[in-house]
Amino acid sequence: MGTKAIDPQSIRNVTIIGDPEATTRLSRRLRRSAGTVGSGEIHWSTARVEHTIRIAELSGHAPAGELERSIRVADGVIALAHAGRPHDPQLEAMLRIADDHQVARLCLIDALDHPAADFDGCVRSIADTRGAVPLTLHLPLGQGTGFEGVIDLLPLWALEPLAAEIYGPHWELAEQRYRLLIKTVMEQDTPDSNAFHALRDIPLEQVQQRIRSLTRIGDVVPILCGAPHANDELSLLDAIIRYLPSPLEVCQPEHALDY
Repeated sequence: MGTKAIDPQSIRNVTIIGDPEATTRLSRRLRRSAGTVGSGEIHWSTARVEHTIRIAELSGHAPAGELERSIRVADGVIALAHAGRPHDPQLEAMLRIADDHQVARLCLIDALDHPAADFDGCVRSIADTRGAVPLTLHLPLGQGTGFEGVIDLLPLWALEPLAAEIYGPHWELAEQRYRLLIKTVMEQDTPDSNAFHALRDIPLEQVQQRIRSLTRIGDVVPILCGAPHANDELSLLDAIIRYLPSPLEVCQPEHALDY
């Protein structure tokens, strides 16, 4: 039997950065959710196209030189933030390195059920790290002991007729965050600032493609929420494929020199 050829555009090489125990847990959760046993590649289909995800882990406790080189040559990173520690100097340093080298990144805010969880504080910390604009794709339903789950903002308008009933008191804030998300992502393509009243008319695929473009060049950092439910890992796998670049889209000269 011959070896199956893999389209490079369907590959995602991802490095998870953060606390070593947390990065290992996340890696295991992703593999388990995808049905991958051991440390092999993850095969995951999004939009009916199969992709190959290769995951590496990078501890924030690694020596400065190793951090610099590992992040510099990464195709894309997932920055893992602890909601109970909105100001994490090690994570902020790694985000600055990624920004310096224009490495595409997602950020997953985990532990939202922690008593000291501060989702907005984490988002502000990411914004203050310089470079990219944090783009909240998820909104937590409560925090700390009141944490109930996650709202995925992008498909929000598909549920709009029932959303107020489904999300109750969270709906107004979710609607505000969705409008801000669309304005942030689409403003360069929509010169008329009054055009955002027609949110339902903007195709989801167009918004996702715009997020991908802005993430790849380092202008935005998509923010997702972690939760102890399988669907949340599946959402992260989809986000890796949709927003992080393939090896063919990583074009910094230093990447070529280091392989």
